[in-house]
Amino acid sequence: MKEPMMKLHLLPLPAFAIAAVIAAPAQAQEGTSQEVIVVSAQRANQTEVIAGGTLGVLGAKDALDVPFVVRTFDESLILNQQPLTLGEVLENDPTVRTTYGFGNAAEQFVIRGFELFGDDIGMNGLYGITPRQLVAPELYSGVQVLNGANAFLNGAAPGGTAIGGNVNLQLKRAGDQPLTRVTGNYVSKEHVGGSVDVARRFGPGDEFGVRVNGAYRDGKVSIDDEDHRTFVVGGAFDYNGDAIRASLDVAYQDIRVDKLRPQVLSNVGIPEVPDNEINYGQSYSFTDLESVFGVARVEFDVADNAMIYASAGALESREEGIYGDFTLANRETGDGAFGFASIIPAEQSNQAVEAGFRTKIGSVITNEFNFGGNISWQEFRTAYDFRNGYESNLYTPTDATLSPTPVFVGGDLDDPFPINKSRLSSAFASYTLGAWSDRVLLTGGLRLQSIRQEGFSYFGGARESKYDESAITPVIGIVLKPTESVSLFASRVEGLQPGAVADATATDPANPTNILPVTNAGRALTPYRSTQYEVGGKVSFGSFDGSLALFDIDRPIAGYDRDPNNTANLLFATFGTQRNRGIELFVSGEVTDGLRVIAGGSIIDAELVDTIEGVNEGNDAVGVPEYTANANVEWDLPFVAGLTLTGRVVHTGPQAANVSNTQELDDWTRLDIGARYVLAAGRTPVTLRLTVDNVTDEQYWASAFSTFVTGDAARLLQGRPRTFRGSVSVDF
Repeated sequence: MKEPMMKLHLLPLPAFAIAAVIAAPAQAQEGTSQEVIVVSAQRANQTEVIAGGTLGVLGAKDALDVPFVVRTFDESLILNQQPLTLGEVLENDPTVRTTYGFGNAAEQFVIRGFELFGDDIGMNGLYGITPRQLVAPELYSGVQVLNGANAFLNGAAPGGTAIGGNVNLQLKRAGDQPLTRVTGNYVSKEHVGGSVDVARRFGPGDEFGVRVNGAYRDGKVSIDDEDHRTFVVGGAFDYNGDAIRASLDVAYQDIRVDKLRPQVLSNVGIPEVPDNEINYGQSYSFTDLESVFGVARVEFDVADNAMIYASAGALESREEGIYGDFTLANRETGDGAFGFASIIPAEQSNQAVEAGFRTKIGSVITNEFNFGGNISWQEFRTAYDFRNGYESNLYTPTDATLSPTPVFVGGDLDDPFPINKSRLSSAFASYTLGAWSDRVLLTGGLRLQSIRQEGFSYFGGARESKYDESAITPVIGIVLKPTESVSLFASRVEGLQPGAVADATATDPANPTNILPVTNAGRALTPYRSTQYEVGGKVSFGSFDGSLALFDIDRPIAGYDRDPNNTANLLFATFGTQRNRGIELFVSGEVTDGLRVIAGGSIIDAELVDTIEGVNEGNDAVGVPEYTANANVEWDLPFVAGLTLTGRVVHTGPQAANVSNTQELDDWTRLDIGARYVLAAGRTPVTLRLTVDNVTDEQYWASAFSTFVTGDAARLLQGRPRTFRGSVSVDF
């Protein structure tokens, strides 16, 4: 019972390729065979999006057939855009925005107004296997975005996020055609590198496939003295037989970022945005992330309409770094300080397994059953060493050396011991009834989830807390298809995530320049349970797709406040509920021959309710834009063979910057432009790409989103400056 193939639809992609000056040589070597090579390569380079995805329990589905909103950005987008991180890939989604974690180069994503940690991104359907903090995009054939609560479909995310949606990465596989591609790329100011991608199939029926790809990049980016280095390599092996399919993926990733421009913490108002290239980070700051990971999967067709499957994955990661944020003291002058510099080594050992049975019976009336279970284990080892910071200025930064004297230390910096262990297990069952040739699809299901968490002391490693509870997360949804190209849907889904774990120290809500100990450090809160209601509709006409959805989601709020029993400490607890209501629109596809578009947006009313003693009741949630909108265009010029022009506009509405709503970020708009050009060097297609992100060099605060809101301070992330990207790909 092979998973059904989903339709591929051509999509736009923001800025790509080419200095038009290079066009002249191609015109001089036109011939019939070369024209065919150019046209074929140009079509192969078109950015694609899949209207659908792999939906955990339900398997691979077309978007029209499920009561959820899901899409997958294809590897062509990654190839054309040459993004440095996963966040730059997700900039193409009008319903997703990217920010950083506290003080370090850790991308977080905001979907439907709720955070998604990098740790909670799935890989081939498994949680806990994706490298934490930053992900290099070169290894992946697809980046799938599912909007909305998804605990039933995928199980609880181990990091306690993914309430508003999740992202699932799909590792590359060998396709039907042989591939040998070499790419060189450049990102301003001095970031250069390249990648190699090779794929072949073997055997009498091409049953065996091998794909090996890797990339290396290094150098300074467009922010002064911010340096990124990435090395990644992966191998995929698969067997595709008549009744058995198997695959094995192994990969290694090492990313280092030096002198990251950090977030700005302000309790004195929103300052004027500094010049785009200014770096108010510390020269001693860095993060180095190293991961080894792999996934194996086997599927066996026990009948034409039934299969069993099993998959397993593992991750070993190591992180070193020195981090910190700039704290603003004077909004007018820009004076401030780097409070504490934090030295935080971290190691992680994760494993995950999943197995299940899927069958579909009937014709006029169909019945699809899914049964199975999964389990994941995570061990997180860390320590901390905080040093005093120094005074500086947002507009004329001061550089300094790291203080040699620790202020307070926890754990073993040289050999971190476990601070948190978790085990998440679940059993699931679902049933989908299809009537009138699947024009009506009714889905119901249950997932019994068990969450076990243990917290250990930084001082000696003794166990300080334990949580072990179970919960059932149900789902019910209906799809009505009045025609083959139109579907209407409604669903109710619950989310369940492990409660966040209290840090050893946190920023004082009353004075953001102070770092205070946390009374319940290392302890996990009760798991978050959320409920989502959603209704909407989808269309698919040829290569054009669209979706419209209205949703309502709520979730408890976690944060730090003074401990009433010990006012010298902070307490990590829940302080109310965040309720997000909104509407999303997404369209993509070929409007006319050679003209493709991807566009959409969202409007979100994110409100705090049921707060303690009514404090901030009814206020807007911090960092959630009132609205977002993207528009991408990709145009194959009919009068210049092989030339494609691209453009993208990204617009983000106002955001509340602090809990009391006395500070707000202005809306902002960014324009990206580019082009790509395909020429034939003999019989070898060569693709040239050039893009300019933020072509007007707009200065803006991009995000005020913060996972843990501390007091009434604002945490601000500045947008990137004008950035040039260029690449050359040769397909041998």
